[in-house]
Amino acid sequence: MIDDAVVQRTLDRALRTGGDFAEVFAEDRRGTSAMLDDGKVEELSSGRDRGAGIRVVVGETTGFAHTADLSEEGLAAAADAAAGAARSGTGGAEVVDLARLDAPRPNEVLVPPEDVSKAARTELLGRADEAARARGDAISQVTARTADSRRRILVANSDGLLTGDDQVRTLFSVSCVATGDTGMQTGRETIGHTVGFELFDQVEVEELARRAADRALTKLRARPAPSGAMPVVIGKGGGGVLFHEACGHGLEADHIFKHASAFEGKLGEQVASPLITLVDDGTVPAEWGCYAVDDEGRPAQRNVLIQDGVLVDYMWDHIRARKEGRASSGNGRRQSYKHLPMVRMTNTYIEPGEDDPDDIISSTDHGVYVAQLGGGQVNTATGDFVFGMTEAYLIEDGEITDPLREGNLIGNGPEVLQRIDALAGDFEMGPPGTCGKDGQGVPVGDGVPTLRVSRLTVGGTAA
Repeated sequence: MIDDAVVQRTLDRALRTGGDFAEVFAEDRRGTSAMLDDGKVEELSSGRDRGAGIRVVVGETTGFAHTADLSEEGLAAAADAAAGAARSGTGGAEVVDLARLDAPRPNEVLVPPEDVSKAARTELLGRADEAARARGDAISQVTARTADSRRRILVANSDGLLTGDDQVRTLFSVSCVATGDTGMQTGRETIGHTVGFELFDQVEVEELARRAADRALTKLRARPAPSGAMPVVIGKGGGGVLFHEACGHGLEADHIFKHASAFEGKLGEQVASPLITLVDDGTVPAEWGCYAVDDEGRPAQRNVLIQDGVLVDYMWDHIRARKEGRASSGNGRRQSYKHLPMVRMTNTYIEPGEDDPDDIISSTDHGVYVAQLGGGQVNTATGDFVFGMTEAYLIEDGEITDPLREGNLIGNGPEVLQRIDALAGDFEMGPPGTCGKDGQGVPVGDGVPTLRVSRLTVGGTAA
């Protein structure tokens, strides 16, 4: 994207008035998406965005500027702006947005990936729509979407680092609505990996569509979820988002520095059941949160955060690690060149245990089995959370019985970690996700084996 000599001169310019650290981050991103709704293709689009962000650190102050102009003159202007912002402050981060007048373009150019035609995309969508509707007349609406992106980055800094990465991600999702006497219910299936369109040599979109339709149809006969504290069994894969949100964010070093984490000051302490080993791993092949280097140029790595229930480390970006005199853990990420990097998770998961998943169910007299969790809210300072259950069932006399209407799980992340009393060996990664933090979204993965929380509050509507 940028000649090495130009990168070097830009770094020199950023530091010429004095600075402790300077960094150039350049990005070239292309994306394509297609969506079918109610049997019609509603969207077929491509886009491209490219530019560079320049960061300069002076003491405790960070200056940052970004530009879509990758010429040497454009980079020099951004370097001057970032250096000026860093010198003018007394602490914190200051961002300068370089305004640019864009002349009208003569035409819009769609840029699909080299090997995939529009016809091939819409054909995938049509197959999914047909398979979902074949599950029954109660399926009243089907929405299918495919999306892919290619993100090339260059990272260079005043420590002498020059590196880059080329990330390709492909995603397919199906959402179905079933209509019956109890109203409308939805079911959704999503698959996504850091691979190209070879994804569809490994995954049948028809099977994804059938599972989404069956989930919606099953929920038509759902009964109200119970209310109160009870044992909750979380199924493999789909419950990983709970630990990503309720525990993972509290283990990011920036929350520790801000005194906004329930895990602050607890290194070396028992913070979870001895069954639990929690890992964040950006090297898991093909998973949604994997990459070769993070957005500060540090190689991705496997980071054990909790080992046998003991808190052993946090996740780190370069700047915070530098203050502590240690190495980054490869968790410095940013949404785009327009954003400063911050500490972010990659693929976060609980390692498998030794219990049999069927035994976990059969030894639970009464409770709730959660197959899939939805969105929620978390207070990282306390660990308190509320999560929606998008697919859940009642456990009665050690058996999974009736499906439940959507309710909530209400609890506290550190307490949930302590209350896990059974952990199976059937580990699975969950669907791809986008993690939001301070206005930035990045792709992440999460996963769990089947596990049981001995006591967790279910917020349902049953009397």
